[in-house]
Amino acid sequence: MSEKTVARIMKELGLRSRTVKKYKATTNSKHNLPVQENVLNREFNPSAPNKAWVADITYIPTDEGWLYLASIMDLYSRKIVGFHMDERMTKELVLTALDRAHSQQRPCEEVLHHSDRGSQYASHDYQARLRTYKMKGSMSRKGNCYDNACIESFHSVLKKELVYLEKFKTRKQAKKRIFEYITCFYNGKRIHSAIGYSTPNECERMYRSAA
Repeated sequence: MSEKTVARIMKELGLRSRTVKKYKATTNSKHNLPVQENVLNREFNPSAPNKAWVADITYIPTDEGWLYLASIMDLYSRKIVGFHMDERMTKELVLTALDRAHSQQRPCEEVLHHSDRGSQYASHDYQARLRTYKMKGSMSRKGNCYDNACIESFHSVLKKELVYLEKFKTRKQAKKRIFEYITCFYNGKRIHSAIGYSTPNECERMYRSAA
């Protein structure tokens, strides 16, 4: 339907669109660690699952302080295949998310792993783990958020649909609600236009059934 129709219906129902809050940067790209080329180059539609993963970190406010979330998305299904939360934004945060993604998906072939140039992803330990898992590294160009748009879009959706609607008193409470949102709702129930209006889990299942 047209924008005017949507605006009219919203006015009649007393609905207003939610305002996006101010962006807080979580990336520290001012380091001397080696960085990867932008191999992904905004090719966000791979031909199969476990061909290309994208990774990023975001922050969640609680009354106890910040909670940091590291997520990894499979670009084929838009499924969040691995994530981890902690009160500190360290390389261990992203390493645990990567380990969980690899353990859950068990990719048989090389995966292209794309992230920003943050020190956590550029760390020697993280790059070594990518080599252990036989993954090819790729990083966004300096200061270009669009190179990692899909995972950043997920974090934006998470905040608009969950975080901005609730006030978390503790990090434990936030972890529980975010876990439920990702595993039960986002992967299992939320449809996506980019994957034919199916859910990430359905998209992955349909591919494997066809294969």
